[in-house]
Amino acid sequence: MGILIDQPAWPAHGTLWSHLVSDSSLTELHAFAAAQGIPRRGFDLDHYDVPQARYDSLVAAGAEPVDFRGLVTRLRASGLRVKGRDRRDKAAHRH
Repeated sequence: MGILIDQPAWPAHGTLWSHLVSDSSLTELHAFAAAQGIPRRGFDLDHYDVPQARYDSLVAAGAEPVDFRGLVTRLRASGLRVKGRDRRDKAAHRH
């Protein structure tokens, strides 16, 4: 159980991005993110998007590096994964 981070591979805004998740609780995820100075605006329903420049410091702070498949597998197993359909529905209600 813990905080997981995948490799920076998702391009946007001139950099690559990683996903930061917890495989046990959103409370744990928010606490870790806050302790590392990650703004709450980076939270997207079940993960934080974090820029490549933060990857090494987050791993040094205790985030476990995993590949994307491993991240999704463990997030699903935790019950915290927000499905694509639900993600779209919630995004539509934010606007």
